[in-house]
Amino acid sequence: MLRARDAMDRAYAQPLDVPALARIAHVSQAHFTRTFRATFGETPHRYLQRRRVERAMFLLRETDRAVTDICFAVGFGSPGTFSRTFRDIVGRSPRTYRREATPANVPTCFTMAWMRPAG
Repeated sequence: MLRARDAMDRAYAQPLDVPALARIAHVSQAHFTRTFRATFGETPHRYLQRRRVERAMFLLRETDRAVTDICFAVGFGSPGTFSRTFRDIVGRSPRTYRREATPANVPTCFTMAWMRPAG
């Protein structure tokens, strides 16, 4: 399971599916999904979504790139799916999140802990 999670962490922007991740973990697809959820508390799909949103949050705070560019850079297939998933995980839209991002004088470690999306 750790190998599959590490693969998702490294290649979050790539199209990843359960069969490929199950092969990395050397288990069947059904066993992979069941065991991943039991081990990490969420499905592989939700973990990957959360990982992508975490990266998008960083890009929204630290760059001036367009929201659509960030959407595709972190691995989402459409801006609508990105916006909906971002709102589900973070609680506000990507544009609102960028506008309300914390000021630069707050320590990075505090910002990262405070802004981490809830699982």
